[in-house]
Amino acid sequence: MDINFNKNEDHNKLLVSSLKHKLSRIYKGGGEKRIEKLHSEGKLTARERIDYLLDTDTHSIEIGALAGDGMYEEHGGCPSGGVVVKIGYVSGKQVIVVANDATVKAGAWFPITGKKNLRAQEIAMENKLPIIYLVDSAGVYLPMQDEIFPDKEHFGRIFRNNAQMSSMGITQIAAVMGSCVAGGAYLPIMSDEALIVDKTGSIFLAGSYLVKAAIGESIDNETLGGATTHCEISGVTDYKMKDDKEALDTIKKIVGKIGDPEVAGYNRIKPAAPTENQADIYGILPKSRTDQYDTKEIIKRLVDGSEYEEYKEGYGKTIITCYARIDGWAVGIVANNRKLVKTKQGEMQFGGVIYSDAADKATRFIANCNQKKIPLVFLQDVTGFMVGSKSEHGGIIKDGAKMVNAVANSVVPKFTIVMGNSYGAGNYAMCGKAYDPRLIAAWPSAELAVMSGNSAAKVLMQIEKASLKKKGEVLDQAKEEELFAKIKSKYDAQVSPYYAAARLWTDAIIDPLDTRKWISMGIEAANQAPIEKRFNMGVLQV
Repeated sequence: MDINFNKNEDHNKLLVSSLKHKLSRIYKGGGEKRIEKLHSEGKLTARERIDYLLDTDTHSIEIGALAGDGMYEEHGGCPSGGVVVKIGYVSGKQVIVVANDATVKAGAWFPITGKKNLRAQEIAMENKLPIIYLVDSAGVYLPMQDEIFPDKEHFGRIFRNNAQMSSMGITQIAAVMGSCVAGGAYLPIMSDEALIVDKTGSIFLAGSYLVKAAIGESIDNETLGGATTHCEISGVTDYKMKDDKEALDTIKKIVGKIGDPEVAGYNRIKPAAPTENQADIYGILPKSRTDQYDTKEIIKRLVDGSEYEEYKEGYGKTIITCYARIDGWAVGIVANNRKLVKTKQGEMQFGGVIYSDAADKATRFIANCNQKKIPLVFLQDVTGFMVGSKSEHGGIIKDGAKMVNAVANSVVPKFTIVMGNSYGAGNYAMCGKAYDPRLIAAWPSAELAVMSGNSAAKVLMQIEKASLKKKGEVLDQAKEEELFAKIKSKYDAQVSPYYAAARLWTDAIIDPLDTRKWISMGIEAANQAPIEKRFNMGVLQV
């Protein structure tokens, strides 16, 4: 191994270590004292509930662990968006679990909480996965109610989705394990079956204080909406449980009796590990986001047997298109080649840039995968489409539009891994969040933005200088360098994968060595939702 490999390896392992350290803090939710308080009430934490519910010795993946990171600091923060979401297995069946974290503002809903809940429901609806809600929430976080209450993608959309999923035949099970108040009370009751834990679970549209204020009635919360009331008087809930563990054990039994789903029929054979050392990814991926490297070496460490069949290998070389298997599943891979390449005409093309021929090749390959019913995997490290007069005259906009069209209209499931750069329209063409990937994860080396921090800072710097010049101000070199550094620092923070993950532009930041697990579990989920429409590119079909 050369010295650059070792430097890259050290850098990328440090990034993964930092990720794990940050996650270990986030996993504590509102902190040790609030966890202790929950335990003193006879309750498990959200993560303990999920861990108890999921089958032992099976894989799981967490959606949005970094949601809310660095946001709402003036309100005390909102680790993981105040809700934990995992895809895993219960009684041998793949499910998605949504658990309110009562250690974070009593499980109150911040704007990002609503967005994360909607993302969980979207995953359930796209893949027809059973969804389990573990409810323990004080409802909408009132200081920010204007950002969570009335709009289309706000709190009320949750209950609309409950109704939609019911009509789609998607199993929904809710366990009320703490507070469930006001509008939130509709969620468990709009589920197929609802459990409630005695003495700790409660459901009501208005609590005892509000009832007293509104109509003058004096009543305690347990009598108003506790387990006995709703299981024996109102009939709102179906099962009265003595504690958290009994509720979770009952859910396991219910899920274990769900019939097998129809399947889409994606091809799978016996899985095989890559023959190349997967950990080499740390040394191959360069420390600098501008350095070139051979993306094919990354692919070899992600696919079964390190084997793939490349489509149009000698054409459109800045995008790699190939068929392979990941954990036994057949996949079509579309990857940005970050290696400087030479065309048959002797021209050099920059790695990570999408040229017309590469866009044309990718469009045809995406269409082929749709015809063959092969899931698509996008490996992003893209700086954008090629610019300049030659590209414009050659129709780069038309070829780029065809590729975007193919991605947008794909009917096979798509999965996106942001390995490095994800800039501008390249993000769109390579199946960014706006193009409905079933799952989208980033490596710690990722950067997501309109352009790189350095390029953006130069543009913004020119605008700032022009503005100051109009005011009659002239910057000396020292002040110009200081202003540039300030602008770049601010933009670099927004380019960070953590900034993106906090806002759920990606589902997670993951260790590159977990990539195969994410894609495999994602395809397994997608296989439960048969394709219901044909691939059609509309006016750009010809």
